[in-house]
This record gives sequence, structure tokens and C-alpha cells, in this order.
Amino acid sequence: MHEVLYRSADLLAINKPSGVSLLADRTGAPCLWDTLREDLAPEGIEPLSVHRIDKGTSGVLLVALTRERQSQLSQAFARRDVRKFYVARVLGDVRLDGGTGIIDLPLAKGRKSRYRIAAPRERIARHGSRWHLLGRSSAGHESLSRLRRIGGDRHHTVLALQPLTGRTHQLRVHLAWIGHPIAGDQLYGKPDSPDQQWPRLALHCHRIVVDGIAITAPLPPQFTLTAVRHPTSRRGETRGRRGRTARQRE
Repeated sequence: MHEVLYRSADLLAINKPSGVSLLADRTGAPCLWDTLREDLAPEGIEPLSVHRIDKGTSGVLLVALTRERQSQLSQAFARRDVRKFYVARVLGDVRLDGGTGIIDLPLAKGRKSRYRIAAPRERIARHGSRWHLLGRSSAGHESLSRLRRIGGDRHHTVLALQPLTGRTHQLRVHLAWIGHPIAGDQLYGKPDSPDQQWPRLALHCHRIVVDGIAITAPLPPQFTLTAVRHPTSRRGETRGRRGRTARQRE
């Protein structure tokens, strides 16, 4: 059973739980895609992938229900027409001028399954609420993340995040390399810091806007450092339905 956030004839959006792999991995543990297939099998529908979410990340996951819709959504993601909004709990007290900031740091493939900033750490500079590289660089892939402070204390800050580019592990790498890794991030975090220890990766895909539809996944309780305002819809957006199981139809 999955919490359905939105359902139409060709599109399904569910609230993915943290700690569950989207596809089968080497652990052999049940994956989300297998249970989706089981849920949709009575309808004769095969779930089709259009984007991915890390195992530790929770929140909105879009699933195409037809080949045509899969192609349309894949093209929309490639054009960056799909807007994604996350909430994260990070280490330290992140102060931003005017409450918002930009991380403009290119990403490159690192060792094993890691990614890194495509320059030495000492080249990262901060001017106001913008992080960027000192000097020009042709290495790596352009990666931009927008952030807004929601609340916090000297140990943790809750941030609203929007990846303006769609690189693998983009938000996790960006935040770690500016000194504010996501709580519970064992891949990019500070393993010796008590503040790093968390029951899960504190990253949640809170909202996705696609074709003028805003689909929202409620915030898990681990993110309630302070009262978090529900993002308001913009003009032309409608909200998806929430709280139905995957076996229910509209």
C-alpha cells in the first residue's frame, strides 16, 4: 500500500517513505517498484519511471502510467519544466541575507558512488547569500540550488530548497560542501558530529509542480524544528489529492 497524492488516467504521484529503495539493490530488500507493480497489476497497468529519489529521501514521486505520458514527463524533466521543492534539516545555523540564498557550484563525479564539487574546497567563496567558485572553471556540470531559511537554532536549520538543475545528489553535495550537511547523511555528512546523527536522511521532497498541478507530500515529524508554513500555490496551479491508497481509483 502506498499513500497516493494524485491520480489521473496517465499519472500517479505517491508519498515515498524514507529508507526504501526505488529499484532493487544489492541488499536484496523489497523495493518500491516491486510493490507498485503489485498494486497496479489488477488494473493491467505497468508503472513507468520518469525520475528518481534517493533511498533515504522521502516525499513526492511521480510515476507515469502510459508510454506517452512517460515520454512527455521525461522531456519535461530534461527541459527543467518540472519544479521540485524540498525541505531539509541541516547542521549548523544557516543565516541568509533576506532569508534566501543561491548555491552556484558545479558538480563532478567523485570516487565510488559519490559526487563532489568540481574544484578544490578552498575555491568556494560566499558573497552575501551566494556561494560560488573563485575564478572561472570549465570543469564539472553547472549546478544551481535555491535555499530559504525556515527556522533553526545553533545546532540545526530547517531549509526550503529548490534544485534549479537536476544533478545526482545535488542538494546533498551542495549543502555538505558549504559546511551544512543534511542531518542523517552518512555519505556526505560529518560522521563524528553528534548533530549529524539522525534516524533518517533529513531530506523530503515536499512539492512537485508539473503541468500546472502542485502535488504536495506532508512534512514528516522529524522536520518540525519550528512551525513550517505550507507553500502556497502560484497562479495557474491546482493541488493534487492526498491520503488515498494505491489500490483506490479516482
